[in-house]
Amino acid sequence: MGQVAFDTQEFVETLEKSGLKKEQAKAISIAVRKSHEVADVATKRDLDDVRKYLSAEIADVRKDMEHRFEKNGAHTTAQIALLRKDVESISTWLLIKMAGMMAAIVGIATAIMKFL
Repeated sequence: MGQVAFDTQEFVETLEKSGLKKEQAKAISIAVRKSHEVADVATKRDLDDVRKYLSAEIADVRKDMEHRFEKNGAHTTAQIALLRKDVESISTWLLIKMAGMMAAIVGIATAIMKFL
C-alpha cells in the first residue's frame, strides 16, 4: 500500500504558530506521524494498479472460458452425431425385428385359419 505524505516540520511550525509550546508540538507531530505509519491506506495509484491487474485477469479468464466453450462445443457436436447414428441403428434394428414378428404373427394366423 502507499504511504501518505506528512511533513512533520511544517506540522510542528503550524502548531507553534497557534500557541503550543515546541515540545508539545513535536510530541503531537510524532504521534500523528506514527499513526500515519501504521495506517494501511490505499492510494489512488494502488487502486489503479489493482484495477489494471484485475482487468487483465478477467480478460484472461474470459479467453480461457471462450476457448473451453469452443472446444466443448465441437466435442458435444461430435457426441450428438454419434448418438444420432446409434439411434438410427437401433431404430433400423427394431424395425427389422418388428417386421419379423409381424411376419411370424401373420404366418401363425394363417396356419390357425387353415386348421379352422
